[in-house]
Amino acid sequence: MKKIVKKSMLVIVTIVILVLVYLFSAIVPGLVAKRGFNLDGHQGCLLVAHRGGAGLGIENTLDCIARGMETRADMIEVDIHLTKDGHIVVCHDQSVDRMTDGKGLIRDMTLAQLRQLNVIDANDNPTGYKIPTLEEVLALVDGHKKLLIEIKRTGGIYAGIEDKLVEMLYDHDALDWCVVQSFNDSVLDNIHAIAPDIRLEKLLICKLPLLPVIFDGTFQWYDLKRYSYVKSFNFYYLAASSDIIDELHENGREVKVWTLDGPDSTPDMPYDGVISDRPDLF
Repeated sequence: MKKIVKKSMLVIVTIVILVLVYLFSAIVPGLVAKRGFNLDGHQGCLLVAHRGGAGLGIENTLDCIARGMETRADMIEVDIHLTKDGHIVVCHDQSVDRMTDGKGLIRDMTLAQLRQLNVIDANDNPTGYKIPTLEEVLALVDGHKKLLIEIKRTGGIYAGIEDKLVEMLYDHDALDWCVVQSFNDSVLDNIHAIAPDIRLEKLLICKLPLLPVIFDGTFQWYDLKRYSYVKSFNFYYLAASSDIIDELHENGREVKVWTLDGPDSTPDMPYDGVISDRPDLF
């Protein structure tokens, strides 16, 4: 009996190790790729300030976004959530715990309650900055840069956020300079159904080696026809191999990579955009 148990355990451990090695192989191309970014070798590559340029200030605040706009970044990237009373606000996390002197989920708070909280600095000191609304961000950017808006929605939360966002973009005449991205396929489907003129980009972590499967937090079947309206696939930077990039280029799609600290850490590949906390370094 003990021998059977040992053999069974050995089989399970072996399978687990093989699966881990297989998954790890998805990022091997990025790990072994030559590093370095230069403008001459990447003509036309878009530079995106991640969370407004999170290495320049406190992420997703109006101050940080303004600093990101002062760099050579082509786009400003922000994340959006929906408050209890239906206001779209800009914050990376679903909760305010990490970024403010308060506690709780954004979806359980009204905008007035959020406004009572202060964004904190790296030492947990209140700064006086507030979590901004998307209206405030749109007014600040105002077409001077493109704006990459990530919708943070999983499961059934934030029902109707797509409609509210589209309405807001129309009200601000912002369709020409705003782009929407998400890990969530249903979000992209909803936006495309409401406003097919809005440019959409698919966030994902990696494509599994040798299989038509992608991982974006869940495992999804990889079929470009399924994503016919998606203009760019935005990969975790270690998982975007030259082969994947070439395949997507051949099918008329673009590739962006996230999230880079600076030029020295950037794999030297033919991507179309770099998403970085430090756009100033590029």
